[in-house]
Amino acid sequence: MSRELSADADGRFYDAGVRAAMAAFAVDGDTRALEAAAALRSATQAVDRLRALGAGGRGLSTGALDVLVRLAAEDGEGLSVGELARSGGVSSRNVTGLVDTLEGDGLVRRVRDTADRRSVRVLLTAEGRAWLEAFRGPTQRAMAAVFRGFTPEDLAVFRHLCLRLVDNQRRLEEHLAGTPAGPPTP
Repeated sequence: MSRELSADADGRFYDAGVRAAMAAFAVDGDTRALEAAAALRSATQAVDRLRALGAGGRGLSTGALDVLVRLAAEDGEGLSVGELARSGGVSSRNVTGLVDTLEGDGLVRRVRDTADRRSVRVLLTAEGRAWLEAFRGPTQRAMAAVFRGFTPEDLAVFRHLCLRLVDNQRRLEEHLAGTPAGPPTP
């Protein structure tokens, strides 16, 4: 559902409905962090909807697309389920389900790991590679449209801020789990 956005005195967008709803949760009336979290969620949902449209009705989830993209970047040896899980920041169980779906669609296949007989590797099939190639053009056009008006600097700053948020979340999880959080984020 799309809402009409407003602009503040600096010309920056905000959602008046979100601002009003978040006021009850704000400390000292400052809704900026809460509004930023809501905006991030809305932006993520918008990009996910675009990706789903670009999937050509194949019904591939964002996670499945990420697995395909990660496998396409590999050297032909494939990746283990554990490696896919670590690179995607998700559980092995989650990746196993994604690989099951992708294998059922003929886009990936499992093979025995030559270095460890107890392990399997996941490889992109020729059909998976062709599917990604067909997905590339529409994706490039969609990203150009959704990020229209963003400068290269805007995109670099946006990427940095999103990943800084991810890193802060990781640190918070480590703190709550009682594990060391690593070096501070710049």
